Amino acid sequence: MFLARFTKSECLDDLKTRILSLELAPGTDLDEVSLSAHYGISRTPLREVLQRLSGEGYVEAKDSRGAKVSGMDLSVMRTFFQTAPMVYANIAHLAATHHNTAHLDVLKGFQTEFKKATDNKASGQAALWNYRFHEQIGLMAQNTYLMACLKRLLIDHTRLSQTFYRPADPSEAQLVTKAVEQHDAMIAAFEAREAALAMDLTLQHWDLSRDQLERFVHPDPLPANVISFKDHPHAV
Repeated sequence: MFLARFTKSECLDDLKTRILSLELAPGTDLDEVSLSAHYGISRTPLREVLQRLSGEGYVEAKDSRGAKVSGMDLSVMRTFFQTAPMVYANIAHLAATHHNTAHLDVLKGFQTEFKKATDNKASGQAALWNYRFHEQIGLMAQNTYLMACLKRLLIDHTRLSQTFYRPADPSEAQLVTKAVEQHDAMIAAFEAREAALAMDLTLQHWDLSRDQLERFVHPDPLPANVISFKDHPHAV
């Protein structure tokens, strides 16, 4: 008998966090026995959690048995980069016209936590607060169809953005600072109900991080002198 340490809801939230933070890497097999032992819940509620995660796009069924963390292969990433700016921009436009004061207060609270995380160079926390910030904009838009798409995009965006919030040099750190400033500008545009401006700022925000996100998919090549082509003329 299991001594439950996590409720189903807690297990669900923790698995989401572990996937978004890349603690559970894309494509990782999710072993039900190990997960049951880790969370102190039996297989039946665990399977319900995995089914919920599958429905939200966090995991994929594996050969009709078990599950694995949703992958991020080339075809998935190609679709992501094609789709994200269109969805984000249209959600921002709707959010500027359909939000209420309570929506905006929550968004400001998330921005406060996002700033703290970036100031503390807590990359994982920054990525998660950024997730909540953009999810809240989706709620402000009050569009069921776009919200479903946004939630799926944010899973991969958050995983990709782990690199963005770990700047390797001062120029990359400036991009993080700029991202914080853009969030503030977006909030001001929402507050003023400037839909066109909110859309434009959102696209600028996307452009700011796009190159860094693409580096996750296409890392810098190894230097040419790793292999001496003179010494190894037939190396491929």
